[in-house]
Amino acid sequence: MDRAQKEKVVEELGQIFESSGVVVVARYEGMTVAEMQDLRAQMRDAGGAVRVAKNKLAKIALEGKPCESIGDFLTGMTVLTYSEDPTAAARVMDKYAKGNDKLVILGGAMGETALDQAGVKAVAQLPSREELIAQIVSCIGAPASNIAGAIGAPASNIASILSTIEENAA
Repeated sequence: MDRAQKEKVVEELGQIFESSGVVVVARYEGMTVAEMQDLRAQMRDAGGAVRVAKNKLAKIALEGKPCESIGDFLTGMTVLTYSEDPTAAARVMDKYAKGNDKLVILGGAMGETALDQAGVKAVAQLPSREELIAQIVSCIGAPASNIAGAIGAPASNIASILSTIEENAA
């Protein structure tokens, strides 16, 4: 790889480190090509991506970036996974690592927050952005339906009282 290619890789990695919601670093020693392709497919389906790069170039790209702390994880055969959604890459990596002992999660970063192995697992258990939006919308909609029920309650109470009085009179 010549100098121009290395500079291009460093620039691409720099963009990844700046724009990703989460970056996960894992060791993949012993994985087959088919296993790596399966990981890439799962990550692509979740809206993320997988990148294998020379550790030295990745460390250069990390300089001055918010997630610079993950540079310590870049030793040996490492793979970077990233996604715009702050939970997607962590979720896919956690699930894949449970089924493949050759993939070992080392850590990662979520913005400026460094994540160790347990931190990546914790992020993987968080709901996705879409799930959070749905939960917020349901919370916002719940008070309106409660108000409508409270407004309608007195009328229905009066109607049931009148109905009971009518039945007792008959």
